[in-house]
Amino acid sequence: MKKLTILSLLIAGLMAGHQVNAQVSVSVNIGAQPVWGPVGYDYVNYYYLPDIDAYYDVPAHVFVYNEGGIWVRRAALPPAFAGYDLYHGYKVVINDPNPWLRNQVYHDKYIVYKGHHDQPFIRESRDQKYYVIHDHPMHGQYREVNHPVGHVENHPAGRVENHPADHGNGNGHDGGSGHGHGKK
Repeated sequence: MKKLTILSLLIAGLMAGHQVNAQVSVSVNIGAQPVWGPVGYDYVNYYYLPDIDAYYDVPAHVFVYNEGGIWVRRAALPPAFAGYDLYHGYKVVINDPNPWLRNQVYHDKYIVYKGHHDQPFIRESRDQKYYVIHDHPMHGQYREVNHPVGHVENHPAGRVENHPADHGNGNGHDGGSGHGHGKK
């Protein structure tokens, strides 16, 4: 019994000497999103383009499409898609890794958006959080703001308030990403 008490005290003492740190990490990649992307997303891994059954890798800035039975990654779409309008073609936000490996699932799920051209896109948005994007027409209207916690983030000029997270329509598709229209 005496050994058990000593062991318990020893373990309690070791645990008291260590702090447990919990950190919450929020990913934001608004600045990496293209101006033809849909509004309403703070973080995006991929856009699925149902009109052409292809993907856009937002962080890598490359398209992923099937070429002769092989999924390839290219900086531009192939000549076969030369007439595709990135601004008005529907984009579905997908935050799953390598979605083309499950392409049939995404194709079947989002084929209903093929031909839809009513999705608002970043270039036309006047939401100041998008001014950080280099190609946005209002890009020069943002400035860096120091926050009390000591890190620097890009924010539009004069905008310092906190705003609620907006993740599209909240349908919860693919990790809570919604289905890409960004309507509130």
